[in-house]
Amino acid sequence: MPAKADPPSDRPGGPALNPLYQRARFLISAAEPGQFPPDQGAEVAFAGRSNSGKSSAINAICQQRSLARTSKRPGRTQLINFFTLDAERRLVDLPGYGYAQVPARVQQHWQQLLEGYLEGRASLRGLVLTMDIRHPLTDYDWMLLDWAGEADLPVHILLTKADKLKRGPGMQARDRVRSRLQDKGIAVSAQRFSAARHEGIEACHAQMDQWLGEERS
Repeated sequence: MPAKADPPSDRPGGPALNPLYQRARFLISAAEPGQFPPDQGAEVAFAGRSNSGKSSAINAICQQRSLARTSKRPGRTQLINFFTLDAERRLVDLPGYGYAQVPARVQQHWQQLLEGYLEGRASLRGLVLTMDIRHPLTDYDWMLLDWAGEADLPVHILLTKADKLKRGPGMQARDRVRSRLQDKGIAVSAQRFSAARHEGIEACHAQMDQWLGEERS
């Protein structure tokens, strides 16, 4: 698979914020595929290793404080949470993966729930994958990237907690991730992101706009 072009700029002064995402509202939590909302319209899902900053990223992207529940305890998100943007478009918060300190039966249920969603959801248009910029591309991340490649599902990586690194090291970390993906021929874009500093929201909005068919003047 050819390497993908870089995503929209993750520097200040990039694309403007899209007010569509501020309208996100909780729709439903699902513990089983039978509880998913109707499979129509378009969805963007968020996935990531437990404690990668996924829920904080969703809140920052939607400019809301508590849309997605955050916790310092990894493994907090145990259900698939759906948020409506309008009548035909949704955001989806998937359970965090890769956290070992939960019972094996819980891990197995999470895995089955993720597979049931990712493999059978026709309305899924793209996947935002969160990774701690200090610890990117774990084995679990590679597994999800491999699956997405086989499913021909576009992925955009948010290298979260970018505020934990100075700008220079942060840019270098991003470039290393892009280089490793390119070396493997994986067509995935990646950007720095900080929920704490509201950094990178515009670039993420621009990518999600493309997936959701959102046209802005």
